[in-house]
Amino acid sequence: MGPEIPIECFEIFAAGIDHPECLAFDRQGILWAGGEAGQVYRIPADGVPRLIATLGGFCGGLAFSPKGELYVCNPSLGIARVQPSGEFSVFADHAGTHRLVCPNYGLFDSRGNYYVTDSGQFQKKNGWLLRFDPAGQGKVLAGPFGYANGLALSADGRSLFMVESDSDSVWRFPLGADGSPANRELYAGGCGRFPDGLTLDAEGNLYVCCYASDEIWRISPAREKTLFAWDRWAIKLGSPTNMAFGGKDFDELYVANLARTTITRVKIGRKGQPLANQKTV
Repeated sequence: MGPEIPIECFEIFAAGIDHPECLAFDRQGILWAGGEAGQVYRIPADGVPRLIATLGGFCGGLAFSPKGELYVCNPSLGIARVQPSGEFSVFADHAGTHRLVCPNYGLFDSRGNYYVTDSGQFQKKNGWLLRFDPAGQGKVLAGPFGYANGLALSADGRSLFMVESDSDSVWRFPLGADGSPANRELYAGGCGRFPDGLTLDAEGNLYVCCYASDEIWRISPAREKTLFAWDRWAIKLGSPTNMAFGGKDFDELYVANLARTTITRVKIGRKGQPLANQKTV
């Protein structure tokens, strides 16, 4: 059986981006993305990237807070806060006493807590899950992991999902009333080769994109795993690293392709789950 969505259904939305690792939609539905040399791009509906800032280093995960502030994981700086004008400042290079090694991906809950993975080093099992409270105080929540990577938060805020790339796995953390994980469980294994990014749709399906196998998996709430998309030529899915839902009807999945200079998209027939900054609209 082939993938759920044929690769021919994907189209290039934006090109000329310096190997995008991550992407995120702002409150107005405009897409933002990062680049390999620290660029931060704003990409309106015409698909033409506008360079907003250059941080240096490499831009990983992008996330908008419930207030609409943009936070960017950038291992050379730590975590940066970027203004629409292009001005930026370092938000954090430590979480408590833990010095960030490779901040990779972050997301916000509706209360303004910012969850971040510090990947550590590949196959060194020195990755960690962190959280910064609304006042900016950070701490380590869990670890160590084998290259902690993408995150997704359930609609009710009670489950945090995290990729562990070294083991091709996705972990689930049940969250307590204060947003802290009580324990962890293996949610899915065998998720392609080097799973990277996660996103959820409104039905609770979890999507996992795989950097080394040019594919996306869909995991149902019953934990049934389906090959959602695969590109044997690695053109429309070329080392896909992160995804985000957008579009007029919020049923288009946008994908960052780290091995290429493009962001691709596909209409999937399911609406995405709004993120913290999108829920305030």
